Amino acid sequence: MDYGKFKYEAAQKEKEARRNQANTILKEVRFRLKIEAHDYTTKLKRAEGFLKAGDKVKAMILFRGREQSRPEQGVRLLRKFAEDVAELGTVESNPTIDGRNMVMIVAPLKSKSEAKQEQNAVRDAQRAANKQAAREAKNDADAPAEAAAE
Repeated sequence: MDYGKFKYEAAQKEKEARRNQANTILKEVRFRLKIEAHDYTTKLKRAEGFLKAGDKVKAMILFRGREQSRPEQGVRLLRKFAEDVAELGTVESNPTIDGRNMVMIVAPLKSKSEAKQEQNAVRDAQRAANKQAAREAKNDADAPAEAAAE
């Protein structure tokens, strides 16, 4: 076997492995205890995007002033959040109080590498469809010119 060919194939395998490799990152979503419905849905959509991408989500509630005396409301809000993202992730650590903050971590159901492979497959399928559409458009454009030449 040719050594140059061997080195080339090894480099290609390493490149492919690097492309599919992914590190799970801890993303953060911050809430306030008194959050409006629209703001909550915005934060929820952001967290769903993180979970779909395969990242962990750290949901944090910031308490100010008298809000610190009502941690049960924070737990209620974080439980609601966990229920809303249940189809995309599972609770890794239950709500805990850390100073003036309450924190809960949600882990994705799919690993980062699986999500990335799925994303690459969708992108490749889209590219193939675009190429096919371009070929068909070119063939359709060439057909009337050939008919006029005859």
